[in-house]
Amino acid sequence: MAKVKVTQIKSIASATKRQQANMISLGIHRIHQSVEIELTPVTAGMIEKVRHLVKVEEVK
Repeated sequence: MAKVKVTQIKSIASATKRQQANMISLGIHRIHQSVEIELTPVTAGMIEKVRHLVKVEEVK
């Protein structure tokens, strides 16, 4: 599987509870924090739900 680097770029204060839960499940807790995760169908769906809050980059 491919790996992606996910970085939070916006606050989750105005996000819904479900979006906040997705961010925590991805392992992101604060602005400008980055995590590298495997891109599976589950994580891709989670990223899609919070795409307005994060920046996604492919890791080689």
